[in-house]
Order: sequence, then structure tokens, then C-alpha cells
Amino acid sequence: ETEVEQLQRLLEGMEKDHQDLLARMESGQAELERLRKVEGERAAQQERSSQLEKEVAGLREKIHHLDDMLKSQQRKVRQMIEQLQNSKSVIQAKDAAIQELKERVSYLEAEVGPGNLEMHDRIEHLIEKQVSRGGSSARARSKSEYVSRCGGNSGKRLPGPKPLPLIRVVET
Repeated sequence: ETEVEQLQRLLEGMEKDHQDLLARMESGQAELERLRKVEGERAAQQERSSQLEKEVAGLREKIHHLDDMLKSQQRKVRQMIEQLQNSKSVIQAKDAAIQELKERVSYLEAEVGPGNLEMHDRIEHLIEKQVSRGGSSARARSKSEYVSRCGGNSGKRLPGPKPLPLIRVVET
């Protein structure tokens, strides 16, 4: 946003310079015309008129260059504004998705409820068995995911990959 403000200030300054140069060019052209009408024979006036012609040509070139720069800066400002608007809409969409996930987590936490301690213990036991096969870093992650899914106090985390289901083999 500060870049946009700086570019807008730069554009305003360029527009002011553009107006100043136009005014100078018009006054130079007016003076040139006056000198041409007064006396075409004087050497000093001839020199001044050629000098003014050169100045007017230079000013026209500067004005053309400033017009190009002004258009370029305006395009950049429009692109930056579009990018900001796109970023805002992406952020809003992600915020909505996060809110939906938070609501799902809250619903699941409420569904599991504090009265199902036996189920909590079984799930924890199953997770520990599966994690012991996967290594210590997976154990830490799975426990924290379990705690966040089952209403732990460690802050709310979004659920990651679910642990594999326990398969019991019964010999007969």
C-alpha cells in the first residue's frame, strides 16, 4: 500500500511537471511569436527565437516522455490495485476455509465429548502402537494431533493425516 501511495505521489508530481512544462511551452511559443512579429531583422531577436525553438522542441520531447512515463505508472498502479484486490479475496477465501475447519473441529470435539474417556484411552493406545512403528517424530506429531482432536489444552490444530486403523488378527 505504501508503494501504491508513493507511486500515486510520483504520478501527481509528474502530472504537475507536465502542466508546468505545458505552460512553459505555451509561454515560450507566445514569446517566440511575439519576437517574430516585432522585428525579424535583429540578430539578437533571431538568436533568441532560435533558442526558444530549440527549447520548445526539447520541452515537447520531455512532455512526450513524461506522457509515456505517466501512462506506464498508471498501468503499474492499476496492476498493483488488482493484485491487492486479488490477494484480499484469496485471504478472505482462506479465512472462510479456516473458519469452516475450526467449526468442524469444534463439532468433532463436542461429538467426542468428555464422557467418552474409555474411547479416548483406546484411541491413544492405538496411536501409540502405530507411532512406535513410524519413529519418534511421527509419534510427537500424532500425539499432538490426537490431543487437539480429542479436546486437549494445547491449542487447536487442524487435523493432519489420520493414523492407520488397528487390525486385530484372531487365531482360531
